[in-house]
Amino acid sequence: MNMIVIGTTASLLAGLATGIGALLVFFIRDVSDRFLDASLGFAAGVMLAATAFSLIVPAIQIGGIWKTVTGFMIGALFLIYAERFIPHMHFVTGKRGDSKNLSKLWLFILAITIHNFPEGIAVGVGFGSGDIKAGTALAIAIGLQNIPEGLAVALPLLREKYSTGKAFFVALLTGLVEPIGGFLGITAVSFGKFLLPYGMAFAAGAMLFVIIEEIIPETHSRGNDRPATLGVIVGFVLMMILDNVFS
Repeated sequence: MNMIVIGTTASLLAGLATGIGALLVFFIRDVSDRFLDASLGFAAGVMLAATAFSLIVPAIQIGGIWKTVTGFMIGALFLIYAERFIPHMHFVTGKRGDSKNLSKLWLFILAITIHNFPEGIAVGVGFGSGDIKAGTALAIAIGLQNIPEGLAVALPLLREKYSTGKAFFVALLTGLVEPIGGFLGITAVSFGKFLLPYGMAFAAGAMLFVIIEEIIPETHSRGNDRPATLGVIVGFVLMMILDNVFS
């Protein structure tokens, strides 16, 4: 099967994992902030390890340190400007950008879209090297961390008085930006192999920005520092194991 198809499909499956977490809202109307922060900490830990072991390390091995640094900084700057100029909202930290003409729902969808797009790129470029095992490990990692994110998307919508079905649908929808990023990522590096280390580092820089700027601060904003930190550690260790198993 064509590697572009494989990478795009893998990013689609990883994105659809948001729906698995969102499914819980049909059975559980609410969960404690402590549990949610620990779950999001787990997601952050998985992303941190994936950024380091599945993106930065192979980028350095393929292209050297300076190509990696260049791609990494471009990825981080891309997210900085996206966060600055695209109107969106986080339920903990509030509105960002010129958001006066958009509803809360659309602001929240845009926020998750900004975050999920680089994850899709990460999966795509992960398969771009032609290493199926490495790409699979990265896709599994992104899928795992998308599960608690799906729940974290759906629950606030319930608190905003949206129906259970609509909360689930929106959470599922936010994951569908990932195959777009996956397709763009693997297509770029497949037709321009010299772009592979830049693409890996770009995804790493963008993901690291999301982790530090948004996910970890939000998990520590409600007084659940210790559960959130333990979640990060567990997620990081699990991704280390996965990376070793698939290497």
